[in-house]
Amino acid sequence: MEVEVAFALPDRQFLDTVTVPDDATVADAIQQSGIKRRFPGIDFDGLQAGVWGKPVKRAQKLRNGDRVELYRPLEMDPREARRLKARI
Repeated sequence: MEVEVAFALPDRQFLDTVTVPDDATVADAIQQSGIKRRFPGIDFDGLQAGVWGKPVKRAQKLRNGDRVELYRPLEMDPREARRLKARI
């Protein structure tokens, strides 16, 4: 089956379609994508993973057409960012 793996930095995006076995997990798709080699300075094992915007465990089984997403931690609470922006 085919799934996508997605990750974004402020200045660079990664989106790759990978072919994985029918019983593949989120962790399998991340490994198969080769993302760790493309972004060597990032600890992907420590990032939250999700499927279609919903956080999941890496042992989650995938379905054909799923999109695995890796989320960077927030730099600032969005509510605080809105407060600061409103002051300007």
